[in-house]
Amino acid sequence: MEAKINQFFESVSNFFGGGDHVPWSTPDVILGCEREVVEAKKEGSDDRTNESIMRLSWALVHSRQPEDVQRGIAMLEASLTNTNSPLQKREKLYLLAVGYYRSGDYSRSRQLLDQCLEIAPDWRQALSLKKTVEDRITKDGVIGIGITATAVGLIAGGIAAALARKN
Repeated sequence: MEAKINQFFESVSNFFGGGDHVPWSTPDVILGCEREVVEAKKEGSDDRTNESIMRLSWALVHSRQPEDVQRGIAMLEASLTNTNSPLQKREKLYLLAVGYYRSGDYSRSRQLLDQCLEIAPDWRQALSLKKTVEDRITKDGVIGIGITATAVGLIAGGIAAALARKN
């Protein structure tokens, strides 16, 4: 019985707290990736620079800081047009989806995940994030309906109370 109660409270907590399993990055990780990009550019190696930029993009879109996430999105969108490899395109689309998810633009995130899954239909990471995004869209819809119903109830109650005072 206690296990069922704990499971119930955990599901309620996940409902209101997000409960996603997308990892976070730290400012130290971002700083390390930025240094790596600078070093790679000094060496003049395009492959190493591109790999470093991908790692930095990953760190940025996984940040808790909205400005980092936006910076990561901008970097990925700018580099997406130069991508020829389907594998690289899949990775960039996925990271963009993470960034938009972190920004709260769930519909854009879902669109990018659909594009990603066209390239790799069985990619578990993308499928998992897509489920998380769809759950979040559903949750936001349920909360919105609840807020609307509460507002309508308060307005109707106010009107009823006003009419009752008149009589």
